[in-house]
Amino acid sequence: MDLSVLTRRKLLAGGFCLCCLPATARRAFAAVAPFATEEVAEGVHIRRGVDQDATAANDDAIANIGFIIGRDGVLVVDPGGSLIDGQSLRATIREKTKLPIKYVVMSHIHPDHIFGAAAFLEDQPVFVGHHALSEAMRQRGDYYHGVLADIVGEDRAGTIVPPTLAVRDGAEFDLGDRIVSAHAHGVAHTTSDLSLIDRKTGLLLTADLVFVQRMPSLDGSLPGWLKELQGLKQIGAPRAVPGHGPVAIAWPDGAADIDRYLTTLQRGVEKAIEAGVAIEEASARVAQDEKDRWTLFDDYNGRNVIAAYKELEWR
Repeated sequence: MDLSVLTRRKLLAGGFCLCCLPATARRAFAAVAPFATEEVAEGVHIRRGVDQDATAANDDAIANIGFIIGRDGVLVVDPGGSLIDGQSLRATIREKTKLPIKYVVMSHIHPDHIFGAAAFLEDQPVFVGHHALSEAMRQRGDYYHGVLADIVGEDRAGTIVPPTLAVRDGAEFDLGDRIVSAHAHGVAHTTSDLSLIDRKTGLLLTADLVFVQRMPSLDGSLPGWLKELQGLKQIGAPRAVPGHGPVAIAWPDGAADIDRYLTTLQRGVEKAIEAGVAIEEASARVAQDEKDRWTLFDDYNGRNVIAAYKELEWR
C-alpha cells in the first residue's frame, strides 16, 4: 500500500514490545481466523492479496504474504499489512504447524508488508529487513501508522517493529532441511527491497520488485528498478512469487509485463524531458498505452511519471 496518496497526518508511535500492545489487541490473537493459502512449492504457502488499496473492509490485506515451513521452524514471508492481517497469518501458520516461528522477513518499507509484524512479537523471532529499512521506518513510520489507523482503526492497525537483523548484502536462514537466502537490492521499487530464494525448491520470492496485473508504484529509482529486475531475471529459478498478483508465476517469463511497463515509463519520460514537456502534462500523457493492462492504473501511473521525471530530469 502506498499511503503517500492519502492525507498526511502525524501521530506519535511508542515503543514496540508485546507489553505495549493494547489489551484488546493481545486478546484478539485467539479470535482471528486463518485464511486460505496456496502451497506454491513444497512447504511454501502464499496468500494472494486483493488488488485494492487499503480500506476498512480489507484491513490492508493487499500484498502476497506467506510462510515457509522447514524441519525445525518457520520463516514468515512478509507479516501482512495490519495487526489483524498478521494475526490471521499467524493463525494460518498455527493451523499448519506448531514449529517455532524463527524468522519474520519484512521485504521493504511499504505498510502492506510490515504492519502485521506485531502479531509475531510473542514468538520472539528474528525480524529481518534490508539495512536501509530501519532508517525508512524512522522517517515514515509515524506517518504510515497514522494513516493506516485512520483507515482500519487504531486497534487493528499494528505498530512499527524494526528489524533485529539488517541484511547488507546477503544472508542465509537455516530452517533445518532447507536454507532460505535473502538478497539486499540497490534502490529500486523502494530504498529497502529484499528478495528471497528457497534453496530447497529453487523458488524466487521477489516481493514488490515484481507486480503482476496490479499497477506498480515507484518509490525509489526507475533505472535502479530496471537494473535490479534484470539481475533477478538472470537467476535460474523456475517459478517466482510476486509481491502482488498471482501467488506464483513462471520465471523469468512472468516479469515481462513489469519489464515492459517500466521500460515504457522510462522512455516516455526521457522523451518528454527532451521535448520540453512540462511535468504536469507528462504525467497525463506518458505510458497511456499501458492503461488497459493494469488495475489501479489511474491511481498510480501519473505519480510514477512525476517521480521518474524528477529523477531523470537532471541526469
